[in-house]
Amino acid sequence: MELAVIWFVAIAVLWIGYFVLEGFDFGVGTLLPFMGRRNSVDRRVTINSIGPVWDANEVWLLTAGGAMFAAFPAWYASLFSGFYVPLFLILIALILRGVAFEYRGKRDDPRWQDWWDRAIFFGSSVPAFLWGVAFANIVRGVAMDSDHIVTASLLDLLNPYALLGGVTTLSLFTLHGAVFLTLKTDGPVRVRARRATLVAACVAVPAGAGFLLWTQFAHGKPWTLPLVLIAALALVAGVVASWYRREGWSFVATAVTILAAVTALFGALFPDVLPSTTDAAFSLTVENASSADYTLTVMSWVALVFLPLVIGYQSWSYWVFRKRVTREQVSLSAHAPAAHAATPGTTGGGGPDQAS
Repeated sequence: MELAVIWFVAIAVLWIGYFVLEGFDFGVGTLLPFMGRRNSVDRRVTINSIGPVWDANEVWLLTAGGAMFAAFPAWYASLFSGFYVPLFLILIALILRGVAFEYRGKRDDPRWQDWWDRAIFFGSSVPAFLWGVAFANIVRGVAMDSDHIVTASLLDLLNPYALLGGVTTLSLFTLHGAVFLTLKTDGPVRVRARRATLVAACVAVPAGAGFLLWTQFAHGKPWTLPLVLIAALALVAGVVASWYRREGWSFVATAVTILAAVTALFGALFPDVLPSTTDAAFSLTVENASSADYTLTVMSWVALVFLPLVIGYQSWSYWVFRKRVTREQVSLSAHAPAAHAATPGTTGGGGPDQAS
């Protein structure tokens, strides 16, 4: 039981890492059509801001999914029995998005690039919305029988609470991405991103407040209330910091918002991993959904060895590509000789919170 609880916490940490890091990726992709005209240099600046890191950020999703499969196979199986359609749509969107990043620059054809820009937009906004729908339903619970097979239909998953969760994650990730662009770019993209931050905040703040309060009153526990308050205060602080052009602090604040909010969701869920609305006795819990102690022990040793290496490598990559991306660098990269041209998405510029 102790190992099962530890792995529940570990999986929560993996999902937090995924949403904090992939969250700004989704936000940048969602904002792509608004950061410049079709096939413009500004769109390339936008894409290059996440070019070196987006695929590494997705590793957190693979690790979280693998940990769920190994540590809580019953949880993993039941999720796919009832959430197959939204999870399939997320998978298709992520595949399309990854292909778009790789293929967009393969041809210097405006129509070709425009179609891939659409793929990046939909491949970013669809998962950003559906992850909120999925996790809201996990916390709320779904109709499930005694064999832990989810009997809820797709329409049952599109309930008001889940839809609000989807709007919350989509708007919050968009805000997170806009703040990231103000931190990572310079020139016109940075100016547009600063405006997008304020627009996204007009949706993210009320949607996030409503969703977190609904979660706390309907499913929360006394100790999750401080997390809800921290998430709300950090969200407001992030918007205020952005207003005063403190991009570094603003990005930290939106990251803390996501961290606190996802922690509150997992806290509201515990000790269940998937509640049943049919009968509480049919619910999957940390205890009855976990693998054997031997499996969890082996997983723990593997995680202790490899997780620090993964975190260290990713931290190093962020440090290497920490500088701002500008129009001039993208233009130089585009006109560089083929043998020495920079790889798309690997250019940089000045550091955080520097003046324009």
